[in-house]
Amino acid sequence: MLVDLGEPRFTQRAIHHELEELDRRGIRPIREARTPERILSWIDAEFGGTRSIEAAAGGIWIAEDAEGPVGFMAFDVRGLEYHWLRKWRSEPSVGILGPYGISERARGKGLGAVLVRAAMFSMLERGYRGALVPAVAANVVPFFERSANARFVESVDRDRSDVRRRTVVLASGNGSNFQAIADASAAGALPLEIVELLVNKPGAFALERAQAAQIPSRTLTWSRAEETRDAYDDRVIAAVAEVRPELVLLLGWMHVLPPSFIARFPDTLNIHPAFLPLDPLLDAVTMPDGVVIPAYRGAHAFADALAGGAWSGASVHRVGASVDRGELFARLPLRLHRSVPRAELAERLHQIERVVVAEAIRSWSSR
Repeated sequence: MLVDLGEPRFTQRAIHHELEELDRRGIRPIREARTPERILSWIDAEFGGTRSIEAAAGGIWIAEDAEGPVGFMAFDVRGLEYHWLRKWRSEPSVGILGPYGISERARGKGLGAVLVRAAMFSMLERGYRGALVPAVAANVVPFFERSANARFVESVDRDRSDVRRRTVVLASGNGSNFQAIADASAAGALPLEIVELLVNKPGAFALERAQAAQIPSRTLTWSRAEETRDAYDDRVIAAVAEVRPELVLLLGWMHVLPPSFIARFPDTLNIHPAFLPLDPLLDAVTMPDGVVIPAYRGAHAFADALAGGAWSGASVHRVGASVDRGELFARLPLRLHRSVPRAELAERLHQIERVVVAEAIRSWSSR
């Protein structure tokens, strides 16, 4: 949908009046050129695991009341690789409106419309003549028509429903995430064709899951006493290359892959049991309550989070040369309560892992 920024509703005077009205109602509007880390993690906790990645790519309007954030509207987002934005990159007069969200406790009060119009004003200030509202869901169309007089300019198949990506899954154990992805792919909820499962532990239950789903599988074990690490890595690369995947998913694969694997298969995504910062160079991440925790990386991330404090989470990232520092595709935080048994917290983590993996796959396949 496209918005003409020449509308009188987007002028400074009109927006100033609406923002003052919000303030009188106890809602404080804040404009930031860059989204604060605390707000990014709040967005993930409140609305799902991909919106913060988009919100971090532009400016943002935030609404807060006495209890904390209640809404946001990102604007002038740049650098997103979604296929439905490609033709608009050559339109310098049109800016991209980012994601938005209103907390359930603040809905039905007109807050969303004010934030949208404030974002339009900010884009007008930056010199744009039009604003693109991309990939609008059908149930949100009336909202943008009313609040910004947006009009349809293009229809896109957001999920590319006619395309299924050849995918290899690497796992090491139970395979619950593999099961969830296999089921969703078979049901058409994810755009994948899982062509093989590879495991590196004999007897891993993931093998039984693959057999039940009629997905080919192989076991590639490594005997350190009989084979060098380089030789084993070469065998893994050769096994993956045989089936020519477009995507490699590491779902509990407990073996660090060499740079030669990453060079051969750059579209390799890994699920990691921690809430990682969007900036891979950072070693800490700010949580929704403002608490700063370490960016738990490595094989013992969940145990480290349990020992360290009140937050954990799950993230899916592109595998790179440095461990757990690749580009993020989705993430969700998990609040830890010391009164809850570890086994129950682990199950909650597995639940959000399944959500995060599915969101990351949809984000990756949209590029």
